[in-house]
Amino acid sequence: MSITLNEAVELVTLEADMLDHGDFTPWLSLYTQDGLYIVPIDPDTDDFEDILNYAYDNAEMREKRVQRLLGGRAISAAPPARTVRLLSRYRLLDTGADACTLRCAQLLIELRQGRERYYAANVTFDLVRTEAGLRIGRKVVRLLTSTEALTAVSYIL
Repeated sequence: MSITLNEAVELVTLEADMLDHGDFTPWLSLYTQDGLYIVPIDPDTDDFEDILNYAYDNAEMREKRVQRLLGGRAISAAPPARTVRLLSRYRLLDTGADACTLRCAQLLIELRQGRERYYAANVTFDLVRTEAGLRIGRKVVRLLTSTEALTAVSYIL
C-alpha cells in the first residue's frame, strides 16, 4: 500500500513540533541512518554536493549540530531562539509502498533577544517506510529569500 498524504503530513508535522520545542535528541531518530538535511544557499539548485550550502548534514553532522545546540557551545545558541513553524500546502509529488516525496510551504518565526525574524521556504521531504515506521530520507529547505544570509541561527530549519 502506498504512503498516504496523511502519513507523510503526520511525520513532517511531528518534526516541526519537535524542533519548535527543542526535542533535538529524539528528532535525530526521525531520519534514516543515511538521511540528509540540506539547506542550499541557491534555492534553484538540485546539485547539493558540489555547491556551498548553509547545511548539508548526514547523521554524524546532525548529531554534532544537536550537541552544539544542547551543549551551549555554539555562540549562535546563546540565548536560544524560540521558534514556531507553520506548515501548509502539502503535496505528494511521488508515492509508492516504501517511499514518497512530499513538498510543503514553511513559515518559520524566530524570536530571539526581543526581535522577530521570518523565514519562508519551500521544503521537500523524501520519506521512507522502514521497520521502525516512516522516516525522513532527505529534507531540503529552499529559503524564499536566499540573498539575506542566515546569521546566528540557533535552531534547525
